[in-house]
Amino acid sequence: MRKTAIIMLAALLVGSAACNKGFDMGTYGYDRDFFASKGIRALELRSPDGQAKVLVVPAFQGRVMTSTTGGEKGPSFGWINYKAIEEGMVNPQFNPFGGEERFWIGPEGGPFSWYFKPGEEQVYANWNVPAFIDSEPFEVESSSETEAIFTKEQTLRNASGNEFSIGVRRAVRLLDAAAIGDLLGVAVPEGVRSVAYCTANTLVNKGTSAWTKETGMPSVWLLGMYPPTPTTTVFIPYNKDFEGRVVNDEYFGKVPSDRLSVKDGMIYFKIDGEYRAKIGLPAGSAKDICGSYDSKAGVLNILKYTVPEGDNDYVNGQWGPQEDPFSGDVINSYNDGPTETGVVMGPFYEIETSSPGAALAPGASLTHTQYTIHLEGSREDLAGIVKTVFGADLDEIISKF
Repeated sequence: MRKTAIIMLAALLVGSAACNKGFDMGTYGYDRDFFASKGIRALELRSPDGQAKVLVVPAFQGRVMTSTTGGEKGPSFGWINYKAIEEGMVNPQFNPFGGEERFWIGPEGGPFSWYFKPGEEQVYANWNVPAFIDSEPFEVESSSETEAIFTKEQTLRNASGNEFSIGVRRAVRLLDAAAIGDLLGVAVPEGVRSVAYCTANTLVNKGTSAWTKETGMPSVWLLGMYPPTPTTTVFIPYNKDFEGRVVNDEYFGKVPSDRLSVKDGMIYFKIDGEYRAKIGLPAGSAKDICGSYDSKAGVLNILKYTVPEGDNDYVNGQWGPQEDPFSGDVINSYNDGPTETGVVMGPFYEIETSSPGAALAPGASLTHTQYTIHLEGSREDLAGIVKTVFGADLDEIISKF
C-alpha cells in the first residue's frame, strides 16, 4: 500500500509540476512558485545576498512553510503537502498543509482539550482542530525583508466547558550568521551555508477571569514537519540527573530498540518515514535544544527553545481520561509511517516544542520562543558544531542506526 500511495501522490503532483518548470521539485524556488501558482500569498524573509530565505504564509496562521540556505535553487527544508493545498480547505477536522513550523495550542486531549467538545468521547471521529489554527488566516501586523508579525483573537471553549478569550501575537524573524553564532556559542564556519529564524509566540488573556489549573490553561504548541530520509537521525540531550522516566516512548506502542537509543545523556531516534512512532521528554528531563542530522545531504538542523526556570506545569495532550492533566511533555519527535490500516499520512517527521500552561490573570501574557537553524556543509565542519553545541560525536549519531 505504501508503494501505491507514493504512485498516487506522484500523479497528483504532475499538475503542480507544470507550474514550476523553472525549478526542480525539492528546491525552494519550486515551493515558492507552487504557492504563487495557487494564488496563495507568501511573505519571503531573505538575507542581503539572497541565499538564506524563509517562506511564511499568513493564510496558514503565519506558518513557516519552508526555508533554504541556497536561494531559489537551494534545498527546501520544510515538508509541504501539495495535494492538500491543491484541494483547498475542505476538511472540517483538519487540513494537513505541512510546513516546517506551525502555531497550535495545547492540550490536544484530556479534560481541558481544545480539540473535543464537552462530553464527547475523545476518539478520532470526534477530534476537530479549532478553525483559528487550521483554516483561518492570521492578520499581518507588519512585514519587512527580515521580519513578519501576525495577530489573532479568538474565543474558545475547552472540553470542560470553560470559555477563554485568547489573543495571539506571532513574530517570525530572520537571523544572520552572527546571530546564529551568538545563539549557539560557536561561529559558523565559512564553508557552511546557513538559514535560521526565531518565532516569538505570545498568548494573552483577553478575558475577565484568570486561567488556572482548575479551569484549564492553554499552551503554545509549535510543530515542525520535515521530509524523512533513511540517513536522518533525531538526537535530543536529556538531563542525566533527572529522577523519573527520561522519555515517553509509548504513544503508538513502545518504540523498538533498533529505532530508539537512550544513552549517556542523549536520545537517538531513527527517522525514515517507514515506522510510525513518537517520543516525548517531560519537564526536568528535557533541555532547551535538540537536533537532527541527514548524513547523505550533509544537513544539520538545530532547534532551541525557551524553557522557563523553576517548576512549570506542562499540559498533558493524551486523549481521554487523565490522572494528571499537567504532566505533559516539553519536546516531542514523531516519525511517520503506515497506520494500522496501511495509510501513510506523509511521510514526514516532526519536532514539536511546547510552553508551560499559561497561568494568566486578565491582561497578562506568556511568550514561547523557538529558534530553527539549518546548516549545510562538510561532515568535518558540522561535526565541530555538534561537539561544541551538544558535546556529542557526529560519527556516533551517524552510525547509531
